[in-house]
Amino acid sequence: MIWTIILLIVGIALFLFGGMLLNKGGKKPTNDGIIIKKIVKLISIILISGCVCRLYTPYYMTHVNPTILKEMVTAMQEQQEAEKNKAVRSYVRSNMDEMIADAPIWGDENAKKTIFLWSDYSCPYCRRVHEELAKVMEGRNDVRIVLKNFSIHGELSDAPAKAVIAAKLQGNDKAAALDKLLMNKGYYKPEDMKDRSKLGAKVEKNVMALAAEAGLDTAQLERDMKGAVVARELKNVRDLAQRFDISGTPFLIVGEQAFPGAVPAAQINAALDK
Repeated sequence: MIWTIILLIVGIALFLFGGMLLNKGGKKPTNDGIIIKKIVKLISIILISGCVCRLYTPYYMTHVNPTILKEMVTAMQEQQEAEKNKAVRSYVRSNMDEMIADAPIWGDENAKKTIFLWSDYSCPYCRRVHEELAKVMEGRNDVRIVLKNFSIHGELSDAPAKAVIAAKLQGNDKAAALDKLLMNKGYYKPEDMKDRSKLGAKVEKNVMALAAEAGLDTAQLERDMKGAVVARELKNVRDLAQRFDISGTPFLIVGEQAFPGAVPAAQINAALDK
């Protein structure tokens, strides 16, 4: 800002006194002198115009027409979203099989349309998006939902994420049943949070109780939770989250579009039908 004001002063000085500085003893100016005066005046006009614009633009955008800032931010966000969706589209097309390989799936495994869901069982917004996805699945049979269980909150997230991935080894239907119980019934109480040293054990015990209710072989489930498939899938979830810049849950890839947050069923259906 200071340099802009200095340049403005220089421009005004050149405009007012530039010609005088080039005069030599009041003699009639030569053709070269006339040309130089015109160049100096042009330079001064450019300086003045540029500085005035530079000084007035922030005032115009913040006081006269502040909505233009919102429009600029919106346009920038749309551009960033378009670039992100382009990157997502390219990666998903090339790596679909790897993204699905070890993940639990709702619906027909061979469905033509795919939704990837990054979710954490301790996230209240994830419960909301699960409800919206259930509405989507009620109305159509051409969609599969691939669960990418994102373990974000330590002891609250680890056991349920591992359990649902391991449950896939006993069938996607069993994994879906456990997923539903975890989301609808919950698996820890506020009082469990008082002693963090015992929280992990309490959470795992409660998860196993729900797994039994879902009809799973809990002994096998416990073994599978420590196995290579679960470890590989959790790594895949983290790697993809980093690639797609996923910092929280829920996060959906619907078809080839990315949607952060708990989007409603109508928006999900619209994206599927594009």
